[in-house]
Amino acid sequence: MAEIELAEGVASIDRDAWNALVGAESPFLEWDWLASLEQAGAVGEPTGWGPRPLVVRDGSGLIAACPLYVKGHSEGEFVFDWGWADAAERAGIPYYPKLLAGVPFTPVSGALCDGNQISGVHVNFCREDEIEPLRRAGFQPRLGVQYHWHNPGYRDFEDWLSRFRSKRRNQIRRERRSLEQQGVRIDVHVGDAIGAELRDPLYGFYRATVDGRAWGRPYLNPRTFELLWERFRSRLCLVVARRGEELIGGTLNVQKGDTLYGRYWGCVRELPHLHFNVCYYAAIEHCIDHGLKRFEPGAGGDYKQVRGFDAQPTWSLHYLAEPRLAQAVGRFLEAEREEAEQAIGWLRERSAYKSGDDR
Repeated sequence: MAEIELAEGVASIDRDAWNALVGAESPFLEWDWLASLEQAGAVGEPTGWGPRPLVVRDGSGLIAACPLYVKGHSEGEFVFDWGWADAAERAGIPYYPKLLAGVPFTPVSGALCDGNQISGVHVNFCREDEIEPLRRAGFQPRLGVQYHWHNPGYRDFEDWLSRFRSKRRNQIRRERRSLEQQGVRIDVHVGDAIGAELRDPLYGFYRATVDGRAWGRPYLNPRTFELLWERFRSRLCLVVARRGEELIGGTLNVQKGDTLYGRYWGCVRELPHLHFNVCYYAAIEHCIDHGLKRFEPGAGGDYKQVRGFDAQPTWSLHYLAEPRLAQAVGRFLEAEREEAEQAIGWLRERSAYKSGDDR
């Protein structure tokens, strides 16, 4: 008979057994990523991310698992429910703690409440085949928007540019030339070819970004970067910008299978178009050169749409134990889904690519 339990963190589970379940799925579900966040202290009770992975075992060992977190806030999720929390508190309904199924700080698509003082269960960035089973279990769907790049088989960067309307094509070329004229060189480093000398500067770039923004939160610490370098380097793809011998900016991406995932960006020199070149154009060129089919650069940013990232729907599912709150949120989600569907349609009609190009 199978046994179901909430474990005390992914790090407490055998690495090989956990990764055998992940297989070809998202790299952010792998033990090396999740356990590193825990062991570095970026995830844990003091940070409001209590790791309690749901695991299923039978006589043969681990047969199923899901990363779960008892949350004391709504930060670092990329599916924003602060409005629900405020409304609940005003109505005298405790909203925290809540239970989250997802990966911390990572916007990637991949009955415990009752009697446990948990307000609800939230499944972020789930796949389409997970939506209907969760709906039947009483979860309410939420529709969001991200911007993804797809590669139908471009020969090179210029082949990709040829798909754009002339205005956008010329804009990208100007932005690329701008960095060259400022003496900036961009390099891509992948896997074991990533030198240890890049680790500390990348953490510095990350901190420069979060410290320079009012809404920024330094979720990751130096130990997180150390553990990822030790355990996860084979998945990493770093894009760095140099002016002369000085490293001035870069982004940490994750690569698995045919997909590149954009993650942490920062710089110590604010130069025109540096962000677009490092985070988007160099990464797209890398994808084309290495036959990668999809690039997910992360959450937000309508400016991505005019640079060849088309709107894609994302789904999350939400179960709220308190009936009044569930009904109010349900009405909100119905209206929000209609608006999101209209926005996705509007964005797709105004793609930066030339009409009639069916590649």
